[in-house]
Amino acid sequence: MSPTWSRPLRTAVGAAAVFLSLTVLAGCGGAPVAPAEGTAAHPVTVTFWAWTKGSQEVADEFNATHDTIKVKFEEIPSGGLGGYPKISNAIKAGIAPDVLSIEYPELAQFVSQGSLKDLSGYLTPAVKKRFLPQTIQLTTMGGKNWAVPSDASPQIFYYRKDFFARHHIALPRTWAEFRTAARQVKKAAPGTRIATFFPDDPTFFQTMAWQAGARWFTTRNGAWRVDTVDPATRKVAAYWQHMIDDGLVSTAPSYSPEWTASLKAGTTVGYLGASWGAGTLAGIVPEEKGEWAAMPMPSWDAAHPSVGMSQGSTFAISKNSTKTAAAMKFILWMATSKDSVRARVSASTSTALPADPSLVPVARKAIDTSFYGGQDLYSLYEKAGATIDPHWLWGPTAAANNALKDQLHGVVGGSTTLPRAIAATQRATVSALRGSGLTVEDAS
Repeated sequence: MSPTWSRPLRTAVGAAAVFLSLTVLAGCGGAPVAPAEGTAAHPVTVTFWAWTKGSQEVADEFNATHDTIKVKFEEIPSGGLGGYPKISNAIKAGIAPDVLSIEYPELAQFVSQGSLKDLSGYLTPAVKKRFLPQTIQLTTMGGKNWAVPSDASPQIFYYRKDFFARHHIALPRTWAEFRTAARQVKKAAPGTRIATFFPDDPTFFQTMAWQAGARWFTTRNGAWRVDTVDPATRKVAAYWQHMIDDGLVSTAPSYSPEWTASLKAGTTVGYLGASWGAGTLAGIVPEEKGEWAAMPMPSWDAAHPSVGMSQGSTFAISKNSTKTAAAMKFILWMATSKDSVRARVSASTSTALPADPSLVPVARKAIDTSFYGGQDLYSLYEKAGATIDPHWLWGPTAAANNALKDQLHGVVGGSTTLPRAIAATQRATVSALRGSGLTVEDAS
């Protein structure tokens, strides 16, 4: 039986004033609007850019089952490898596609730049009820809906079950137990580490802070309140600084040759990832089939587990689109159709948790979990999804991400520490947002 999904909490109060001050809302006239559908002889063509696995197969499935709307798909680099600059440049040039895949952390900055269509008229209460409430909150800003959730990505811990069993190491339910297990892993095999602290990915640390109850961004009276040094974040920073200082975790960059080599060599026996990470991991070390398993992310309080979301993606419509209605039909089909989920999962080993909980049984049936010994991953993901802390709000620009990323290199290099890094991130973020013309309250 599926868990009871928590009800939506309040969206960002007061964000309307903030976003309206920055955003030229699209769809207010000017460009011609194409009909929702064409005819079989003259279908409406919708263009779609994404890098997420299985997107080509999803577009192919849509085209095979629809004749009045056709999708022209183009794969682009992932956001961190140039996809977002490509999207931004295309929007500025007026040549962006109709449909865009945008991760939750990046959505706010595209909204604040006036790059996306307001989709509120299409996301009726009945439509929104289909989705995990936390994902609707993350796509709602200023009381408007700017994207359709594609998936949810609760934190998950993947581990080498053969290593843990061979050395009689208890699976960690809490972060205190995780530290104990990390010591035991290092003692059992001095060159081996329980997991990796990724220094090149600021969202890794941010998601850990999110899990602990941090609130980096809130809005009040038309102003952004910034607080990257709240007690929850300080606790997380102190914890991971000790883990790094004591050499209990690797600090290889995410998905780097160094990190991949350590997985293949068995010198990294755990992966602090997300629901989508199962397919990624299986693709990196297919030769270790049957040796890995997944479990809930360690929590600060075992009696009250909570997780953040690591990335996760949405579907949005660019302001350049003149085919909003047709694009929305395609988007809603992607996000709520059994055929769409089946095509994505079957073709790509994608293990993302659908944002529409009713599609979880379809994904569960479609995915091959033999790499994990046939483990029911989606039951784990459902339970984790129900514990996503619903209060987190991403900022209106990438300022915090950029500032933290700069600091993390110094953390692993020894020139600074995580407590100092979050303080520097606070100063840099406040300065950058004020420089963008926003009203900012410095909570530090």
